[in-house]
Amino acid sequence: MNYKFNEDTTLQMIKTYIKNTYNAHYAKDKKYQATDMIFDSGYGEGFCLGNIMKYAMRYKRKEEGYLLDIKKLIHYAIILYGEEMKRINTLGEEVKDKDFMNQHIPDGKIREGWNK
Repeated sequence: MNYKFNEDTTLQMIKTYIKNTYNAHYAKDKKYQATDMIFDSGYGEGFCLGNIMKYAMRYKRKEEGYLLDIKKLIHYAIILYGEEMKRINTLGEEVKDKDFMNQHIPDGKIREGWNK
């Protein structure tokens, strides 16, 4: 596939960035991270949305590091998306977003792998 906006390359770069966050000083050798506790306390959605907003608002307000802010924004969006998919799967709910369902999940049921 020929991606017009180099999405394939961008996704690979984001995947590498996320992988490297698991080697960061605050995540090394820890199976249970702060984000886990925040979600377990019921504040995960707001935490992720707040961070997405923070990094979107900071975009290009600094001379350096704005590309890192975009990566962080995307990472929090991915975390939120993954947790929402896990929640839907755990509750046995069907996906209500018809566009998503038609494009990605033919029968509306979430597949295995989201309930890690």
